[in-house]
Amino acid sequence: MLKKIITGGQTGVDRSALDVAIELNYEYGGWCPHGRKAEDGIIDPIKYANLEETSTDHYPQRTEFNVRDSDGTLIIVVGGEDAMDRGSKLTVDMTKKYEKPLFTVNLNEEDNSANENKVIEWLSTNKIEILNIAGPREETLPGIYKKAEIFLRNLLLKIKS
Repeated sequence: MLKKIITGGQTGVDRSALDVAIELNYEYGGWCPHGRKAEDGIIDPIKYANLEETSTDHYPQRTEFNVRDSDGTLIIVVGGEDAMDRGSKLTVDMTKKYEKPLFTVNLNEEDNSANENKVIEWLSTNKIEILNIAGPREETLPGIYKKAEIFLRNLLLKIKS
């Protein structure tokens, strides 16, 4: 089943996905903007060594490449699709362009255990081995890193067991 986690390395959901993947010994990677640009400065080249830089420092290229190079995308939000930021909306558009499976988890919607089970079923149904994880950056939704980290740790531990 799930073999690799990819993200763009931005603060918030992306960074939580990388940190949990590293912590739980999942293969990780993905595309980040040229210069390893993120809202908090430069994405750590040692801690997140497996991220590859795109040819431009514009975020949309990174978003497109991560959707293109994955088997499916999981977007983590708080508040539903109407609460999606510009980057998450672009991610949705890219999943349509590349005809890739998309699953959106609203961490406010119901208990996380039910959400975890739905994601696991979606991963299995779509035979996803390389999962792109996306969602709001920390600046857009303060506290999203921690909420996504808890959800992803529980999800990935459940998958491993």
